[in-house]
Amino acid sequence: MKGARGWIVAGFISVAIAAAAYLVQPHQDSPEHSSNSDAANGTSAARLFAESMGHPTDQVSGTFTPPAPLGLMFVFTPTSPYTSDEAERTRLWVRSGGVLVYASEQGDPELDRAFGVTRLSGYTGGSLQQANPIVPGVTGVAGGTLVMPLDPSPDQVPFLRTPDGLVAGYLQRISSGTVVVLADPLVLCNGYLDKKDNGRLLADLLGLTGPGVAVLFDEYHHGLVLSDLGPQAWVTTPWGAGLLWLLVAVFVGLLLRGRSFGPRMKRSAEAARTDVEWAVAVGQLLRRSSARAVTLGLLATATERAVSAQTGIPLQPRERFWNALWVRVPGLAADLAETENSLHGSAASEADLLKAAQRLHRIAHPVAPGKRGRALPSDRVA
Repeated sequence: MKGARGWIVAGFISVAIAAAAYLVQPHQDSPEHSSNSDAANGTSAARLFAESMGHPTDQVSGTFTPPAPLGLMFVFTPTSPYTSDEAERTRLWVRSGGVLVYASEQGDPELDRAFGVTRLSGYTGGSLQQANPIVPGVTGVAGGTLVMPLDPSPDQVPFLRTPDGLVAGYLQRISSGTVVVLADPLVLCNGYLDKKDNGRLLADLLGLTGPGVAVLFDEYHHGLVLSDLGPQAWVTTPWGAGLLWLLVAVFVGLLLRGRSFGPRMKRSAEAARTDVEWAVAVGQLLRRSSARAVTLGLLATATERAVSAQTGIPLQPRERFWNALWVRVPGLAADLAETENSLHGSAASEADLLKAAQRLHRIAHPVAPGKRGRALPSDRVA
């Protein structure tokens, strides 16, 4: 009887939890910024805005086919990567007169390669971005807290910059077409269009095409995202509620019957780790993951901190730091700038990574005159 009462209580509790799962609606979220989503980070409002301006709108889905020439296509944060063929077809469509608005936090490798998009490693503040006269009527837009800034080439004209002067958006003419690259898609999302001049920015982007031109949103490359595997994707379905009821009933039943899955095991005492062990562990992790670019970014940041400590120049804001460094120690500033500019090509192999790390180490920890430091392995002459 005691066991039966336990199962009855477990059943009532399970039913209550299942009912709550049906009644409580999960928070909407669209990390891929889908035009089907009304969430704050969705882009359904951009599609409705385009329709209100007289543009016929549609979605690229099922199969990937670029729109007709002279059309406009929005690409927001692809979660299914572009193939090289799809990226090349998109580039040829732009050359024929199309307008592409490519907004993504970290970008797509093939699409970045096709359009020559270069992104700087690391993030910077992007909640308030300043604009220039290239986008009429736009003086500033509000977006996400952090953005990965862009590194434009001479023919890529910046029109949005972060508070510290880094590029967050640029425009490029390619033959008869135009490409607009944004590092922060949130400036065009539903919950941000009423902030600052975000709505005017969207209107200016739609104005890059003629009146009545079709506007498409790429949903073909919005494949499976992590939110699709979250509890909200299955709890509110009949089979998901049944599975939840079964799991809760079994757990509560076992809890009430007081049976364990096995003997209790004592937790082993944690040994204190030295700083050297942590440094070695992080280094091995970066090496196994082939994160050479991340490693160089960390080393460059550490070197700038060391130079700041040596010279007494505050590291923030960075623009003021570099200006003061060029005035006080021009030789050191030249070495540091030359080394950091060469980091982009130093991530190809571990040998290049080692050479770049050694150059940064010499700048951060210079050998005092009259003292001879211990030679590094690559510095020794065979």
